[in-house]
Amino acid sequence: NVKTIVTENIEIARALLLKGKLVAVPTETVYGLAGDGTNEVAIQKIFDAKQRPNANPLILHFSSQEAIQNYITEFPEALSSLCAVFWPGPLTVLLPKSNLVSPLITAGHDRVALRVPSHPLLQALLKGLPFPLAAPSANRYGSISPTTSQHVLHELGGKIECILEGGSCTYGLESTIIGEENSQVVVYRLGGITLEELTLHLGYIPPIKNKEATNIASGMVKHHYAPETPLSFYNPETPFDAKAAYIFYKDVPQKLISSSFLILSEQGDLKEAARKLYSTLHALDSQGYTQLYIEKFPDLDLGSTINDRLERATAK
Repeated sequence: NVKTIVTENIEIARALLLKGKLVAVPTETVYGLAGDGTNEVAIQKIFDAKQRPNANPLILHFSSQEAIQNYITEFPEALSSLCAVFWPGPLTVLLPKSNLVSPLITAGHDRVALRVPSHPLLQALLKGLPFPLAAPSANRYGSISPTTSQHVLHELGGKIECILEGGSCTYGLESTIIGEENSQVVVYRLGGITLEELTLHLGYIPPIKNKEATNIASGMVKHHYAPETPLSFYNPETPFDAKAAYIFYKDVPQKLISSSFLILSEQGDLKEAARKLYSTLHALDSQGYTQLYIEKFPDLDLGSTINDRLERATAK
């Protein structure tokens, strides 16, 4: 076991990354477990620390759209124009990889997932490094993604040397992953950029291919994002359980007069609900409930992304 330090000092983080060590970094989506994206030893350490199967690809993080050029062989116009709109931000794009990208990152596939994050601390760190950062979420494989440094410490404390403290993540949900098939933009993972926002720029609704058999991108496995406590969708017909906690979007159903319920956004703001989702699950997971129930969200905007995560989290 190593001693895990939590620091706001990007020089400490940079020095460790240059030595091939791992550092948990804040992004606008969730905290990532970062290593040198050009160093296969460091990349393998990421899989080992997370206990993540090597068949599950990683995302490479860059400081700018210009910085990605040497790592890809082409950048189709439709994807490039979406990146011009949404980068820096929670959009990841799958592009044909160049030989600079290790097959370890892509799980042997010929496309690599890339993004330009907007978190100011991570931006400053990336600008000071001569390589991109490979970074999945900084948690044990299959469990809830971390949105604070404390979540990371709980999950990976003793396994990594450093967590870069960057406050709570503003989106609280992973990035949207897109690519191109037959000259059409497709969505491989719903995320912080909504289907509606993509549709507005494309002029058509991109098909969602997030249930494919092969994991060509992160977050496509069926069981994922799950707390230790069993999590189910709330059903008004299910008898009330005093040992359970209930999570609702904006209103509590009349008959549930119990202290063990939480509302994610009293204003009915999906962004606020998304931001609080994982931290609420983390908090309830440590309180000894035997069961967690969560209401399904309206199937639009970020509600669709939240439902996607919950379907995977309740699949266990």
